[in-house]
Amino acid sequence: MYLLKHSWSSITRNAWRNRQELIGAGLTSRRDLMKLGLLTSTGYLLAKHGLSSRVAHAKDMESPATRAFVEPLPIMPVKRPLPNGINSLYPLPTIAPNNAQGEGRTRPHQAFGNYPGKFPWPPQKVFEIRQKEALVYVCPDLPRQRLWGFDGMVPGPTYHARYGEQVLVRNRNELPANNGGFGIQQVSTHLHNAHTPSESDGFAFDYFPNPLKAAIANASFYDHHYPNVLAGFASTHRPDGDINESLSTLWYHDHRVSFTAQNVYKGLAGFYLLFNQYDTGDETTGFRLPGVRDPGDFYANIQYDIPLLLGDRLYHESTGQMYFDLFEKDGIVGDKFLVNGKIQPYLVVKPRRYRFRILDGGPSRFYQLFLTDKAANTSIPFWQIANDGNLLPRPIKVTSTVISVAERMDIVIDFKPWAGKTLYLENRLFQDDGRGPEENIGVPGSLVAPGAGNFLLQFRVDTGAVVDNSVDFETNPNVQFYALPQREAPRVKRNFRFERFNGLWKINGKFSPEDDAAPNFRVKQNTAEQWSFQNNSDGWMHPIHVHLEEGQLLTRNGKIVGPGNVEYARKDVTRLQHSELDTLFYRFRDFEGRYMIHCHNTLHEDHAMMLRFDIDQTGDTNPKP
Repeated sequence: MYLLKHSWSSITRNAWRNRQELIGAGLTSRRDLMKLGLLTSTGYLLAKHGLSSRVAHAKDMESPATRAFVEPLPIMPVKRPLPNGINSLYPLPTIAPNNAQGEGRTRPHQAFGNYPGKFPWPPQKVFEIRQKEALVYVCPDLPRQRLWGFDGMVPGPTYHARYGEQVLVRNRNELPANNGGFGIQQVSTHLHNAHTPSESDGFAFDYFPNPLKAAIANASFYDHHYPNVLAGFASTHRPDGDINESLSTLWYHDHRVSFTAQNVYKGLAGFYLLFNQYDTGDETTGFRLPGVRDPGDFYANIQYDIPLLLGDRLYHESTGQMYFDLFEKDGIVGDKFLVNGKIQPYLVVKPRRYRFRILDGGPSRFYQLFLTDKAANTSIPFWQIANDGNLLPRPIKVTSTVISVAERMDIVIDFKPWAGKTLYLENRLFQDDGRGPEENIGVPGSLVAPGAGNFLLQFRVDTGAVVDNSVDFETNPNVQFYALPQREAPRVKRNFRFERFNGLWKINGKFSPEDDAAPNFRVKQNTAEQWSFQNNSDGWMHPIHVHLEEGQLLTRNGKIVGPGNVEYARKDVTRLQHSELDTLFYRFRDFEGRYMIHCHNTLHEDHAMMLRFDIDQTGDTNPKP
């Protein structure tokens, strides 16, 4: 373990205790702190009553000792649709918001009105999920934790969905009145990376209940419509949708403005997997990626295709309870590493190929992941097949994969040569605070030595023969997945500067607004744009996420990103490293309304590094929104 730890001084304890009281009371938005006289208009946290953010840092606090690799890896169950569709729900879903009966939605489902021939009402599949508290063990050496989960699970259940089969998901907010120390009982669920209408996107200000809006002050549910449709279906680019924009590994999480970090840290996240005729979940069909389905049950877990949600957390030295410090505005890195909600679990694997869908759930840590033979301190190559929610044009053999907050990386590991051995998923990227790695990734000094990093997951490889019908990339070097969509000349080029100001975060010199009154800029529907992301924040890194549409990374710091690079792909998160300038191509289609750009270091997002853009029929041409 390479994190730096120090003893708590009396000043540190007092500052931490006072700040925890504010967090527990839910008084941590910029507006709240300014009203209390604890935050200046320029963003400084005042050094009064022991509150200064410079006094106590999360990296100075050490969690209790825990044993590694004593519990098996949990695999989240697959969420099942309601047997009688919308008739299983009360009140019945409606296209217009049903505020009178407790719905938190404020805008109608646009797809049914704009494209009734493509999206008949009601959707074929209907789900209901409840956000509620649960007492959860994360390891045998810590007490049960008060966490928030979807259906009380942390992580939440995994969704399976098919392209061409739209779904409606009713999210019910059943979180307790007492937040147990941090988090807020107002939620807005974002299906991250999905091509989703604005009213169902999980926009940060669409939280419910919302005491500031009389119509939804007591709302208890929100109906989300997920079309599960190829991007471009209503555009001149590809009027029937573009197969090359097929998605695979998505995730859902809370997105409440100013409280995303707390609510996701507390457990409100899970996977959403999309399948089509090529990426089928069945290794005997399509691209033949590892996976064995129950032939009679689409909603059963798929063998050998395993989602892995990574997260790091802090636990109080005396109580053993997970804690959160929002006043760590740089970000939070923990000294306990969880995979699927367990601290350093193990997984027994067969000697065959597996697909692992890896998600960095944050809040602030970046990883560079290696498959390590600890006995020999050597790294074992594997195959990367996807970047974010997208399969690469072809698989690439790598010795490691880099992942920042909210990114996903699908990899394939062949355990056959390692029958009877024990291997590890190891993070070797050096990072000791929430700003990000100290060095740009891939340069000397960014990595610790093999065997000296963080061991996240142990693989115990069985012996004996086992059937494997998945494609072997070693003996099939010409395997191809989707091509990248064609690009055209952009209608406008825009520049976004991400920077730090007085301990908070700005985009193009502006803090994110405290309400959703107006967009920062407008994009014309059915057009293409080129965006440049510039990191002016010196020692901080920013994983930048754009809602609705994905970008193609054209250049990273002036260097063209070409074939053979794992970033030669469609991306919804751009890892913006120290002093970098990255350019991306975007195409905006199909749906109108409000969407967001923000840093997905969720502490940065909650401390103002976010803006709103709207898609409409006219747009604007502002090069620096």
